[in-house]
Amino acid sequence: MLTNPIEFLSDGQGWLSGVRCMRMELGEPDASGRRRPVALAGSEFELPLSVAIIAIGTTANPIIQSTTPGLKTNPRNYIEANPETQRTSRPGVFAGGDIVTGSATVILAMGAGRKAARSIHEYLAMGEW
Repeated sequence: MLTNPIEFLSDGQGWLSGVRCMRMELGEPDASGRRRPVALAGSEFELPLSVAIIAIGTTANPIIQSTTPGLKTNPRNYIEANPETQRTSRPGVFAGGDIVTGSATVILAMGAGRKAARSIHEYLAMGEW
């Protein structure tokens, strides 16, 4: 919370070894009333890690179609999923959130996750796999 990654660190052999972060605090409200994060000087710290998943894209990653045969996508390269079950065109593959809707709210993504969880449970309980 209120932490901003500022640099990924290498072990010198091309492998990820950590991330340098900076603590933040909420600044004064702007004209809209929103308090924006402001960096705290001298608050940098490092966390060891070996894997990082970057989830800040604004478009669908084209690797999805090239690595997942039979997975239907729309013209914007987002995955097509049933809005009630989150099922995709591939049996046993469920999708929700921004990769289905495009940029949207966390609340919508959480709702899709709940629907997918229910649908996955039903899929497994029915022995459809």
